[in-house]
Amino acid sequence: MEELNRMSVDEYKNLLQLPVVVVMDNVRSGHNVGSVFRTGDAFRVATLYLCGITATPPNREVMKTALGSSDSVPWRYFHETHDALEELKQQGYEVCFIEQTTQSISLNVFFPSKEKKYALVFGNEVEGIQSNLFPLGDRAIEIPQFGTKHSFNIAVAAGIVLWDFWMKLKLAI
Repeated sequence: MEELNRMSVDEYKNLLQLPVVVVMDNVRSGHNVGSVFRTGDAFRVATLYLCGITATPPNREVMKTALGSSDSVPWRYFHETHDALEELKQQGYEVCFIEQTTQSISLNVFFPSKEKKYALVFGNEVEGIQSNLFPLGDRAIEIPQFGTKHSFNIAVAAGIVLWDFWMKLKLAI
């Protein structure tokens, strides 16, 4: 770790965290979950909420792709995503669905506020975010796309959105 100039898990935990909780709503692939752990570590997300069928550590697929980031990034499991979102709303988080809807706004025109905390909700690889959750959301944000397909793998989407939040909030490094 020293040769790579990387910090320890204890040093990491003492750093300022991005005011973001990532919520995974019924994500099927443990590899996707592990990838989001690594991305969460890279951008210092506050916590990951793993909901429904979403795999949790020490699942083999999660651990294979997380590469130890499940030790640095705090996480919680919720049987129901609805319960996770209710808790986050009570704690003052703005709930943002990363989803294409008739009401969604483009990521490039959304600017998070340094005075707010955000819960970014990513849905199932096939079905997306459960429709019964939409009343709990404050907004839907979509990633602009310019090809023939109109979806990203959840791990890729999380990387794009978290990078965007990191850059726009200009968190001290």
